[in-house]
Parts: sequence; structure tokens; C-alpha cells
Amino acid sequence: MGLHKRAPIPRKVTHLSQWALPLGVLGLSLVLLAGGDAVREALRYERASIAAGAFWRLLTGHFVHLGPSHAALNVAGLALVWYLVGDAISRIQWLAVTLFGIVVIDLGLWFLNPELQWYVGLSGVLHALLVAGLVVSTSAGRIDLVAITFIVAAKVGWEQFNGPLPGSAESSGGAVIVDAHLYGAVAGVVAGIPARIRVARASSI
Repeated sequence: MGLHKRAPIPRKVTHLSQWALPLGVLGLSLVLLAGGDAVREALRYERASIAAGAFWRLLTGHFVHLGPSHAALNVAGLALVWYLVGDAISRIQWLAVTLFGIVVIDLGLWFLNPELQWYVGLSGVLHALLVAGLVVSTSAGRIDLVAITFIVAAKVGWEQFNGPLPGSAESSGGAVIVDAHLYGAVAGVVAGIPARIRVARASSI
């Protein structure tokens, strides 16, 4: 007979070294933002260019922005996500969630939104990261994150039936592609479930 360990409660990320991934995204976003319109147009998700073989846009489109306000919103969102759930899984797992989220969002936009000609921004990936972190962290008794889970679900549902949240288009400086948020959230659930299982198994050993 053995002792059963309780699942550790993820801590809010406060140590600077734990912010390597968001700081890297911040640096990349600032460099690309400094390139102006030319860089954005060369790297954005652009359906016609991707069809012609510019496959790098499937990746880079998520790291260019409409302008400084759009970039600032996304970077602030990433910082908040990381503060809330950044310690839920390892950095390698976070990288895997990020890449998986990008793939799912790209597939969704390509096959389910053929009318969408171009897209930029990190918001879809942010939904993937947040939801994956919530799926893992809510198993450890974080009541605050349970509440946030319901809020995120309500937000994504609202967007599907009513469009972007009031003021979001104005604050970002352009149209909000709410389907990217949905695809990111779905990716977060799919990626978060096996991560939650791994955390539970590790805590029971």
C-alpha cells in the first residue's frame, strides 16, 4: 500500500527565467513590428501567396500585427496568460502547444474560412495557450482558474453568435477574426487533455 500524492497546485510564474518563451515572442514581435507594412505584408497569413507556395506565412502570420496597439494587446495578453498558467507544464510542452495551436488555427482558417484572404496576430494562439493551461491547472484546485475557464468559454461562445466583443476591433486597429479564437480554444482543449493526464500520472508516482 502506498501513499497517494495530491496533484501539485501550479504556481503563478514569477521567476524571470520562467518567462523565456513570452519574452522571446515579445522580442520577435517588436523586431517584426519595426519592419513596418512591408514586413507585415511579406509575412502575414495570405491565402493567395500560401497557395502559390509561400508556406512560411502559415507560421509567421501569427507573429506580425496590424500596428503597435494590436501588438501591445497581444503581448499583454500573453503576459497575463503566462502569469496565470505559465507554470502548468514544462517549457517544451508549451512550445508543443504553441506549434499545435498554430497548425490547428491554420487548418481551420484554410478549410473552414476560404473567404478569408489574410490574417495577422497572436490572439488565436493565445486562446490555445490559455485554454491548455486551464485544462491542466483546474485539476489542482485553482478555483480562480475554474472561474476564468467559464469566462473564456462564454467569450468564445459570444463571439461565435454575436461577433467580436464591443470595442475589440477599435482597440486592435482592424477586424477581429473570431474564428481564429475558436480554433485556438479547440486546440487548447485537445493539447491540454494529454498534458493534464501526464501531470496527474506524475503526481501519483
